[in-house]
Amino acid sequence: MSDSIFPGKGRTALLVVDIQERLLPPIAPSAVSTLLRGTNMLIACAREFEWPVFYSEQYPKGLGTTEPTVLEGLREVGAVRVEKTEFSCCRNPLFQEAVLPKLPSHVVVCGIEAHVCVLQTVADLQARGHQAFVPMDAVASRSELTTANGLALMRDVGVVVTNTESVMFHAAQRSGTDPFKRLQALIK
Repeated sequence: MSDSIFPGKGRTALLVVDIQERLLPPIAPSAVSTLLRGTNMLIACAREFEWPVFYSEQYPKGLGTTEPTVLEGLREVGAVRVEKTEFSCCRNPLFQEAVLPKLPSHVVVCGIEAHVCVLQTVADLQARGHQAFVPMDAVASRSELTTANGLALMRDVGVVVTNTESVMFHAAQRSGTDPFKRLQALIK
């Protein structure tokens, strides 16, 4: 595969979609654990490689705010928040105005639900000429079946379905560097 299809410094952003407190309970605990671990690793990767970070909250008045451990990391990297009621971030007027013009060509997207908000967002990003990357261990839905279906539909529209470690190690490019060592420590 060509190096140009992988996320890299200067051409990549991270978008965290709707990882909110009230959306988590219906998701299997093991899937929530995997989602949170993967998302927090991606935030650390974004910090390490200075990717811009954005996050959305779907109707926070009813669905609550972003899960606390994720929110802490987002605040540490100065992530830009967008409140929305649209399923696709790209269809939200504030996102269109404040985020889309700042998005580089590659966007790593994680969050919930894989078959609704994440799917619609990455499909719209692809249609707008961005290359979306979705680490399968950083998305979830209320059921494994809808998560799998969402990932399959994402592939159908050209999204690169990957995993968190692949994103991190591709961004690092080589072992032995300080960024590699810091990211590797998160995996152990």
